[in-house]
Amino acid sequence: MTKTARSDTPPAPHAVPRRSSRIFPRLGLVLLGAAGLAAWVALRSEGTPPSGPPRPPVPVKTALAERRPVPIRLRAVGTVEADAAVLVKAQVDGQLRRVHFREGDQVARGALLFTIDPRPYEAAVREARARLERDEALAEKAERDIRRYAELAARNSVSADRYEQLLANAKALRATVEADRAALERALLQHEYCFIRSPLDGVAGRRLVDEGAQIKANDDKGGLVELYRVQPVFVRFAVPQRHLPEIAARRAAGEALAVEAVLPGAGAVPETGKVEFFDPRVDAQTGTVLLKARFENRDRRLWPGQFVQAVLTLTTLPEALVIPAVALQSGQQGDFVYVVTPEATAEPRPVETGPTVDETVVVRAGLAAGEAVVVEGQIRLTAGARVQVVSP
Repeated sequence: MTKTARSDTPPAPHAVPRRSSRIFPRLGLVLLGAAGLAAWVALRSEGTPPSGPPRPPVPVKTALAERRPVPIRLRAVGTVEADAAVLVKAQVDGQLRRVHFREGDQVARGALLFTIDPRPYEAAVREARARLERDEALAEKAERDIRRYAELAARNSVSADRYEQLLANAKALRATVEADRAALERALLQHEYCFIRSPLDGVAGRRLVDEGAQIKANDDKGGLVELYRVQPVFVRFAVPQRHLPEIAARRAAGEALAVEAVLPGAGAVPETGKVEFFDPRVDAQTGTVLLKARFENRDRRLWPGQFVQAVLTLTTLPEALVIPAVALQSGQQGDFVYVVTPEATAEPRPVETGPTVDETVVVRAGLAAGEAVVVEGQIRLTAGARVQVVSP
């Protein structure tokens, strides 16, 4: 049996076991973590270093919330219409001899506008008058014959047939005289039609014919001139149908609905009028109701066909709290404004708003009269930010 030989030679002095090679990296990590923990504790114990100088106040402009009567208005595009527009036409044929006005003139009712050559109609008048005089003479003779033959017929000196024939002739001549009188009246009327006069007080529009033109009676292709009555005028406009019940209720109560006509051009003073007509039928295509307002137009600032902005006052809110509309901000929680506190800081304040009128908005809740709201500079504000109010 062979025995395994055991070596009694000791290991080399520089040999190191494998487990000892893993200890050093772990020890380094532990030491690094300890150093970081010590640094954090040192910072905590010394406190947070200062963050620098304080931020300067934000310059803002403000306005005060105030109470005042606020009219509730509807705005719409309106069209001016003349109180009356008449296209003047000739009632007789003839040559236009003279025009007695200029375009744009103010003409009075009955003023002479045109003259058509009257000579043919003067001749017709003379002819009708002569025919009347002739037939009147024949009728008078027939009446004398009847009186004379009546005596003869009473004595049976003439036949009854002869007498009845005289009566029939006299009656026919009386009818002829009446027809002649009607013909004379017609001739006189035709002669009068040669002098065309204004049927109303108004303004003359563009003249459609010139002197020397041949005029036809009641020409369907056109007329002579169009006249417009512009005192008063009407403004036609439409409002949404949801306002119809309120408008109808106020008219039923006898209340006047005031309307302003705002003219084009900055700074123009609006004309004032009142609603005189509203259509109870709603336009199915637009969902609007037609209204007409009357304006006296004393200064003649409104002209037919002109576009204006019609402003209808529905009602007036007494002592409503209002602020400039530019102060209103919108957030995730709804509308709010920045209020400047007595400590000169910005406080975001939720508000409940009402209608917007012109450049102001009605505040129903969230503000008190006299509080200052920011109207310029809101973009740089946060809750509690210091502010500096500057002059407008």
